[in-house]
Amino acid sequence: QVQLVESGGGLVQTGGSLRLSCAASGRTFSTYVMGWFRQAPGKEREFVASIKWSSGSTYYADSVKGRFTISRDNAKTTLYLQMISLKPEDTAVYYCAAADRSSTPSPAYDYWGQGTQVTVSS
Repeated sequence: QVQLVESGGGLVQTGGSLRLSCAASGRTFSTYVMGWFRQAPGKEREFVASIKWSSGSTYYADSVKGRFTISRDNAKTTLYLQMISLKPEDTAVYYCAAADRSSTPSPAYDYWGQGTQVTVSS
């Protein structure tokens, strides 16, 4: 089955940068949408960014537009989230997820990684 393993989290100062990686395996992802989500303590999980694996089309939450970039490496089957100008409010556990756009009756993020902690000090 699909396996997703995040890495790259850590502790950074305000204004710093991090690049998260998500190694995906177990499937050909040509029909998939891959996404990044995050969950801060005491808050609900929120959408961050997504990318269509095949076309590379991206979509971002307003809170991260201009600061985060989602991308993928087809050869390595790896998803990335490049984060710059980090703020304390970006502190959260970041998860990658996968949704098969061909799923019926409707697509859903059925596969999730274990998450990687990002902490931004004030």
